[in-house]
Amino acid sequence: MIAKCSVDYAGRLSAHLPLATRLLMVKSDGSLLVHSDGGSYKPLNWMSPPCSLTIVEPDQTQADAGVTETWKVTHAKTGDALIVSIYDVLHDSAHELGIDPGLQKDGVEAHLQKLLAEQIELLGDGHTLVRREYMTAIGPVDILARDSSGASVAVELKRRGDIDGVEQLTRYLELMNRDPHLAPVSGVFAAQEIKPQARTLAEDRGIRCLVLDYDAMRGLDNADGRLF
Repeated sequence: MIAKCSVDYAGRLSAHLPLATRLLMVKSDGSLLVHSDGGSYKPLNWMSPPCSLTIVEPDQTQADAGVTETWKVTHAKTGDALIVSIYDVLHDSAHELGIDPGLQKDGVEAHLQKLLAEQIELLGDGHTLVRREYMTAIGPVDILARDSSGASVAVELKRRGDIDGVEQLTRYLELMNRDPHLAPVSGVFAAQEIKPQARTLAEDRGIRCLVLDYDAMRGLDNADGRLF
């Protein structure tokens, strides 16, 4: 939907987007993303699943201000709410995209996965490999391992780790932790480079970050032999 709207986020953090024309995307997994006509791929604000969307009629004060309807998107676990006040709808359409085949990793990411599986001890002492490409209902987890206590560990691998990768791993963890044969499942976000915003989000969600030295893993660089 393209609409003139204002957006308020209420929860652990508070944020306000004043009245403007924006793109509202509601996905089949329940998530809502609010985009402007800039900023590349990153939404201005969003609510990740599991969440629910409720459309309510505006109260008299809102109606007098020009609000035609209000969307309230509430996160099922945290109770955080994203409230979208819609003033005018410019375009509204719905499309079924079907089953997504998943991201096809490039050569470096595929090689990183193979190397980490072979050098699983980089995750920590006592870790063992269960399998690569562990399939879930929403796509494959790069690596499933077990830590020294036998608990499950899901690893998402990227060349450059950004917020999207953390969100992807979060969805895997939410699903896998519903499986009594796997739970509890902890997460590791592994990449050659992890952006500060992605690290902050991952740590806030209890996901461990691991920076990988691709050259060292390939045996092209001996970090222990360097002076600096």
